[in-house]
Amino acid sequence: MNRPRRRLETPIGASTLLLGFEQPVRISRAGRTPDTLVSVYCGPTNTPAVGEHGGRFSGIEVLMTPWAAFTLFGTPQHELVNRTVDPDELPHSLGSPLGELAAALAALPGWAERFGLLDEVLTRWREAGTPSSERVVRAWSLLVRTAGAIPVPRLAEEVGWSVRHLENRFREQIGLGPKAAARVLRLQRARRLLTEGRSAAETAALCGFYDQAHLSGEFKAMTGCTPKEFTQARRLPAQVSPAADRLSGEATSLVLPARPGDWSGPGAHFSKTRRIG
Repeated sequence: MNRPRRRLETPIGASTLLLGFEQPVRISRAGRTPDTLVSVYCGPTNTPAVGEHGGRFSGIEVLMTPWAAFTLFGTPQHELVNRTVDPDELPHSLGSPLGELAAALAALPGWAERFGLLDEVLTRWREAGTPSSERVVRAWSLLVRTAGAIPVPRLAEEVGWSVRHLENRFREQIGLGPKAAARVLRLQRARRLLTEGRSAAETAALCGFYDQAHLSGEFKAMTGCTPKEFTQARRLPAQVSPAADRLSGEATSLVLPARPGDWSGPGAHFSKTRRIG
């Protein structure tokens, strides 16, 4: 691109591993010092972040279910909630730095070759990693399938655990507790319905919010803007680009207007996304 780009990234039901090829990205979140990194791991989130690059940025973004991230890194995911870190600061079983993997991917001639290498490495990494609980995987799948609508006591009953035990295992392997994870998944569905043209009142009813005010409060807390502000911003021309969203068919992001004095890193934008889990 001929100028820096800023994007508002809202919470999604995934953790993120960004394998950058060369240029850095800066990620800012309220209450935290901005992180400027080439490769990034971002754990589960329930607050918004702003990602910025200097106009040129290349790499592969791997989106993974939180329990898959627990398997790959072996780190209790509650330690990484709403954080961005250099992935080489986290334990993993690759036997070599992730920066070397990013460099190897960048050196390949095309995306088919890159995805082939990435699939091979991720499979080996997963097999050597910390196994995640089958009950956590099942509970997460039920939450996703119901878009966060299943009550936590019923979720615990479905997997044969007490509510307290479910909460402890979720914090370890998902990062967010089941109630907080349900909020993120419920809001994810609400964003999609709103951008499809549903009214706020209808969206609140369909997604299980108490009322429109409840939807608005949750929306503001997790995206930094109201439902009306979000949907209006999504109609601006800059939002039409398919690169504006991190998940196909989901309303995850807003391209923000440039501001005088905005950060500009080393300065066409290309990226590819892989989703696992």
